[in-house]
Amino acid sequence: MPDELRADVRMLGEVLGDVLVEFGGQSLLDDVTTLRRLVIGTHDAEQDDSTASVGADGAAETGPGEQAAAQVQALIDSWPLQRAEEVARAFAVFFHLVNLAEEYHRKRMMSRAGSAQQPAPDGVGSAVSVIEAAHGAVYAQATLAGLEIHPVLTAHPTEARRRSTVRAIRRISALLEQQDDPRTSAAERSEVRRRLLEEVDSLWRAGLVRDERPGPLDEVRTAMAVFDEVLFTIAPRTYRRVETALSPDDSGAVPPRVPAFLRWGSWIGGDRDGNPNVTASITRQAMAIQSDHVLRALENATTRIAWAMTAAASSTPPSPGVRRLIDQARAMAPEVIEPLAVRATSEPHRLALLVCAERIKATRQRNADTAYPSAADLRADLVTVQRSLAAAGAPRLAYGELTHLVWQVETFGFHLAELEVRQHSQVHARALAEVRSGVEPSPETEEVLATIRVMAQIQQRFGPDACRRYVVSFTRSADDIAAVYELAQAAGADQIVLDVIPLFETGDDLARSVDVVNEMVGLAPVRHRLSATGRRLEVMVGYSDSAKDIGPVSATLALYDAQDGLTRWAQRHAVALTLVHGRGGALGRGGGPVNRAVLAQPPGSVSGRFKVTEQGEVIFARYGDPLLAMRHVEQVASAALLASTPSVE
Repeated sequence: MPDELRADVRMLGEVLGDVLVEFGGQSLLDDVTTLRRLVIGTHDAEQDDSTASVGADGAAETGPGEQAAAQVQALIDSWPLQRAEEVARAFAVFFHLVNLAEEYHRKRMMSRAGSAQQPAPDGVGSAVSVIEAAHGAVYAQATLAGLEIHPVLTAHPTEARRRSTVRAIRRISALLEQQDDPRTSAAERSEVRRRLLEEVDSLWRAGLVRDERPGPLDEVRTAMAVFDEVLFTIAPRTYRRVETALSPDDSGAVPPRVPAFLRWGSWIGGDRDGNPNVTASITRQAMAIQSDHVLRALENATTRIAWAMTAAASSTPPSPGVRRLIDQARAMAPEVIEPLAVRATSEPHRLALLVCAERIKATRQRNADTAYPSAADLRADLVTVQRSLAAAGAPRLAYGELTHLVWQVETFGFHLAELEVRQHSQVHARALAEVRSGVEPSPETEEVLATIRVMAQIQQRFGPDACRRYVVSFTRSADDIAAVYELAQAAGADQIVLDVIPLFETGDDLARSVDVVNEMVGLAPVRHRLSATGRRLEVMVGYSDSAKDIGPVSATLALYDAQDGLTRWAQRHAVALTLVHGRGGALGRGGGPVNRAVLAQPPGSVSGRFKVTEQGEVIFARYGDPLLAMRHVEQVASAALLASTPSVE
């Protein structure tokens, strides 16, 4: 173990020890320490069990490991229930702190590695430089322009950590960082120690797990903590890091070269395959929660940038477009705009941004008089302000924080993450049989139809991208895809925009995937969507179920063959194929370093587009900290760029 990490673990262990003594006396700490030492001794002694001798009667004598384990059991059996619970809680808190120390050490090493002016070797900037050197600047810029990274967060009902626990751990991490700063004085270190005792004591006293299994909306709100505290802020910072790597001398003073290449998706509140608790009502509420969070974030960011925009009209005259933006808003809601105009009389660009913030607020509150019809309309207003500043000779005001805000609108829209629906093909088959027979729909069938209607309602309010993907698990034939489109007609959702995505999971289904997709594109609704999207198509392959079906090694080969076949089919039919990787968190479910997985894909299968599920059990590990999240996203984006080059293919 690195010395710095060992020191952090020891220090946090000492802080926890002090908390335990204050709570339960020295005896509690002694019991925890004794059990820890005995268990470590058991682990060491088990190595000697294989050499245990055989008694005269031919039976193996008890080895050191078994004897040590018996001591552990005897100690635990001697405790009353309350003491056993206290010791278990102490170990739970200790493991949280150890994991926190390891995570912080990773951040510490990353910060040191990134202290040089050179971009990270596995970052997007380095990848573009490699591509430029091999294929020229035009090819590199075209590859970057087509980059799209699409993580899809999935639910994890057994994730028992509460949001309060996650936040407490994050506060302790910040204290470690402060303590690690060489500029911290002795008095400040003493205060850090006091705060650590307070935070660990709070962690010790809190309920570390939920009293009840979380429902779907609890899972949605838990995911919102990741968006609020990490993803919303790291998205523009990631783009800016790439921008700076590409243009170190003029980043922030010229129009950005880097597109908003992140698109977030979510199954949380939309995935009902095998989960009867996810209903049409839950899906509608999930999108409402997502939208509320992103609109609040956009409103706050716009307001912050507006009040920092001190450019006066005399030094930075507004364009006709900015004046028109203000006049139109004044005509829509003079009672709202006039007070703002009084506070920003001589600063038209500030006033224009305050108008944008008020309209975002109206959108959240569903005030039809001043609400934005779509995120594209907000982006258009922000770009109008941006161009006005640039034309007035203030490019740094135009392409600095204001560009970050434009990137956030492009990345998150008014829906935050594209909510996807997933259901089993057999559920559709039963529902369609009832619809065709004309019998009274069963509750299960009515729920299928209600879900499609809710998707249409979400699209009407937030736009088609908010909820247009419908994943059919265990797709066996093109009929499974056609069933969803027919059910949409039965639901009366004639105006719905629907992209039905086949999910191939078993070994047999993967082997048939090319034939099924070939039949699928012959369906009239699919042909219509191919025409509308520039012949873009998504196909999903499942890692977890295929591994359970035929074993991890065979599944890996089957997945590779299926992806290779689908890629060749797409090239023959001029289809822009995006393969969706349904990976789990554990290695046996397709987990592991995602950037390595990207580089291992069959030639031609990435093409700058990579979409992957992020399982609930790894969301906080990958996206719980801004620095680690940026690192992960950059590594995946870099790998997607490199995997699309002729040399890597």
